[in-house]
Amino acid sequence: MNKERRITEAPGIGKKAAEDLLSLGVTTLRSLLSLRPRAYDDRREERRVRDASIEDPSISCRISIIRHSEFSSKAGRTLKVLAEDDDGTRIELLCFNRYFLKEQLRIGSSWYIYGKAMRNHGTYQISSFEIKRTREEAGIGRILPVYPLTGSLTQKTLRKAVEYALIALSPIEDELPSSIYDRENLMHHSKAYRSLHFPAAMEEAHDALNTLAFTELFLMELSILREKPESIERKSLPSVREKELISRLPFALTEDQMKAAEEIRKDIDSDTPMNRLLQGDVGSGKTLVAWLTAIHVIDKGKQVAFMAPTELLARQHADGAAELLSPLGVRIAFITGSVKGESRRLLLASLKDGTTDLVIGTHALFSEDVSFHNLGYAIIDEQHRFGVQQREALMKKGKNADILSMTATPIPRSLALTLFADYNVSVLHTMPKGRLPVKTYLVSESKRSDMYKVVGVEFERGHQAYFVYPRIDDEGDGDLRDVTTMYDYLKAEYPGKPSALIHSKLPDDEKMGILRAFREKKLSYLVATSVIEVGIDIPEATCIIIEHAERFGLAALHQLRGRVGRSTLPSYCFLVYGNNLTEEAKARLRVMKDTNDGFRIAEKDLEIRGPGEMTGERQSGFLHLKFASLTSDIDLIERARNEAERIIKDDRGLIKAENAILRNQLHNTLIQPRKI
Repeated sequence: MNKERRITEAPGIGKKAAEDLLSLGVTTLRSLLSLRPRAYDDRREERRVRDASIEDPSISCRISIIRHSEFSSKAGRTLKVLAEDDDGTRIELLCFNRYFLKEQLRIGSSWYIYGKAMRNHGTYQISSFEIKRTREEAGIGRILPVYPLTGSLTQKTLRKAVEYALIALSPIEDELPSSIYDRENLMHHSKAYRSLHFPAAMEEAHDALNTLAFTELFLMELSILREKPESIERKSLPSVREKELISRLPFALTEDQMKAAEEIRKDIDSDTPMNRLLQGDVGSGKTLVAWLTAIHVIDKGKQVAFMAPTELLARQHADGAAELLSPLGVRIAFITGSVKGESRRLLLASLKDGTTDLVIGTHALFSEDVSFHNLGYAIIDEQHRFGVQQREALMKKGKNADILSMTATPIPRSLALTLFADYNVSVLHTMPKGRLPVKTYLVSESKRSDMYKVVGVEFERGHQAYFVYPRIDDEGDGDLRDVTTMYDYLKAEYPGKPSALIHSKLPDDEKMGILRAFREKKLSYLVATSVIEVGIDIPEATCIIIEHAERFGLAALHQLRGRVGRSTLPSYCFLVYGNNLTEEAKARLRVMKDTNDGFRIAEKDLEIRGPGEMTGERQSGFLHLKFASLTSDIDLIERARNEAERIIKDDRGLIKAENAILRNQLHNTLIQPRKI
């Protein structure tokens, strides 16, 4: 199929129409066939005027013109045409801005009409309609595509252009090996494109779209998997110090943690550099898996770098690592932008000469003056908070270093199968033994006092709480509560209960001091912004109150809720909402009320917001799928990946004769692997 024939070759497509089509991504006859109809007009059955109803107001039939008249409207002088169908049922055609029809719709002439009729005071009327001389021109007896329009484009122009393209490019070559069409029950592509645009039945349009969506996903998965290095799996056993760390833990690892640690160990021990994503719900124990596998690398004589998105989070990880790993003889260093002078010089020297095993820090780790003796393993916490360039800068510090990216924001299965197809993925589904689901309540203003009483009872039990607000201080919007104002209010609400204010404008040392006091139970509650969203682990905190919850996204709400329920104590989350909620805000709050499962929440978030907003700039241009949907085509995505894996396993280089078509497709479509 020739992909280079210009769109202006099609009838009715001049310079202006070509410019308008460019905004729809159409530049050639081939790309025109990928312009997916947004809907269809089913005109297969003739519907006369009396068939029009509120449920289905469409009519498609022959009419005869009886008389003309006029009336005044906002559009000026407006033509009204009285007509009747073959049953003798009369209808008024209101021709707004179409007075020129008076010359065409001569009295006594017959026409075929399509549009939506309404009954008004006992009279059928129609104002938006297509009217043609013949049944064929009106499309009666057919299903017609309805395309997205812009500028000067019309449905008539696009339909004619698509029909021309289907003929001009015929026969359209298949885009997949013949065996896949049989296995997946797909249409061959010549029929698929014809059926997408001009189906004989709606089922045929569905099957055509299914074929084209599968093809799109399959080629994407195949391209990504071809870039994924081959690895030879070897048996991998935990080191002596790994076993010692496990024996020192006051609890047993979950099955998911043990499985993930084994998967990562095997990757580390293989001949191919690891590129693995570790995802798990808040509190599922990802960091412990990271420390276990870090020891595995250190025991091989290599260094490990652990990068966190904020200094506050990095310091907490450093404290946790010191508690767990220092007794095992692991030499740990901490570096951020605030580490300067002689301390920084000595620290950098220890990294360079290899006397530091594990360094924990922020973006300062990829500063130019930071060099390693033998960096073998880079762990990136909350990986979505780092840009591609930042991560690449860290990777350059080592030679073929293994990479573990971690996220506590569960990724929907459909996105994981596409965005991370070239990653190996480990998932922590299960929570540590004894953890109870956090009970979530939606709280309106009228129930605020009841909520404060429940939190007060928790204080009397010796438990702690977080109060979270969307901003630091009053910015002139009297309807929004802020941490500064509410800090004073809550001191009056809970007299004698020690508390602290924490937000992003405080120095990191002060924030760490507050969290240390909170962990030591010197404080009953914190009044905070979303600065506490990740990495805060206080077992005695059993309540979190999130004010103006409708202003937070689902991922943020789930992360904030994860600050409680980190022990065997019953825990509670109160989502306080305001008036005049949008439908999207109502949907988010309902999801939070209904489930604690981060993966389920991520799927709903994808449904509500769409893949573009969830993935942001780092995936710009990658998810512009023409036929497939990441929210509704999960089954297709899995089937496409399975077929791609089958091909890669059998013929990675696509050198077999039956796979030549795929080699050409990947070359012609210029599918490029993307960096996450």
